[in-house]
Amino acid sequence: MYSNIYIESDVQQHPIVADLLKRFPKAAFVEINRYTELFNRKNQDFRLQKQQPSLILARKHDGFVLPAPFGYGVGGDHNFYFSTMLNCLYDCRYCFLQGMYSSANHVVFVNYEDFTEAIQHTTSKYKRDEQVWFFSGYDCDSLALEPIVGMADYFMNSNQFTRNVWLELRTKSTQIRSMLAREPIQNVVTAFSFTPAEISKQIENKVPSVEKRLPAMLKLQERGWSVGLRFDPLIYTFDYQKQYRELFQMLFTVLNPELVHSVSIGVFRLPKAFYKSLEQLFPDDRFVAQPFVSNGRQVSYPVEIESAMKQWCQAEIRRYIDDAKIYFAEIAVPVKSSNQPNFGVVQLAPS
Repeated sequence: MYSNIYIESDVQQHPIVADLLKRFPKAAFVEINRYTELFNRKNQDFRLQKQQPSLILARKHDGFVLPAPFGYGVGGDHNFYFSTMLNCLYDCRYCFLQGMYSSANHVVFVNYEDFTEAIQHTTSKYKRDEQVWFFSGYDCDSLALEPIVGMADYFMNSNQFTRNVWLELRTKSTQIRSMLAREPIQNVVTAFSFTPAEISKQIENKVPSVEKRLPAMLKLQERGWSVGLRFDPLIYTFDYQKQYRELFQMLFTVLNPELVHSVSIGVFRLPKAFYKSLEQLFPDDRFVAQPFVSNGRQVSYPVEIESAMKQWCQAEIRRYIDDAKIYFAEIAVPVKSSNQPNFGVVQLAPS
């Protein structure tokens, strides 16, 4: 999987590094001082690196736990996120990571012990009747590399997620073997992100199909794990109602809605600077070339489309699940537009 692995001198003796080196005996190993000298280098070819990324093993020195962005949560009193990895195995055209980093290589911060200490310290600031959530999967996919890096297993072994402390593992993967091998933890929610199958095929490169991820969710439910559904971002097409209706029917027909912890809804949105990076990376891409509008500091759909999609999806999901379990992700600052341009990932209009 990785032909080149870069290792900071400071972590060469770390147990996680030793285990990783055994997994890739044919890889070329290169010692570096700091991951930033490689990862932050200018004039890198992001698209080329995305085809065959290298692995960078490093130590994180600060910022282990950060406040979650406004609107990122499922009802907790205090929301935080942590990132043991930068970049993602998958290649979703809408992903903000493509505008955030100049490198597509994968960085894994192996000093998990410092993250767990920071989580414990953060938790100690709040009363036991206040729900404190920690979200993994903001700067990466929580489970896509689990067989290699064992991140989720490590944090679940820390026994921190009890009482009022919760962990969300957000993912598009099917890598759930480590979870099935252990007893379920009530305060751990595995949240799967979905777009309709036809949309996913076009703009979610390397992501397992809906048909493959759904059985993984069902296995977790049957084993006693809490699962969540994340429809974020919602992607507009001329027939989005048909596509999302079919997706909802498929998911809620197979899953037990009563055992779904939560559902979140949010439309596509990107900071303006990140969107400009996407335009430079993929100038001819059909999704990127759509006539998006500026909503405050973000680029998204016109407010009319945003509102219509969120309201329609909420009403449709209410057919299957209690409204109290439905949450809206961050809302862009609205602006009014005089018309509705043609958007679409598949056909813009019926043929």
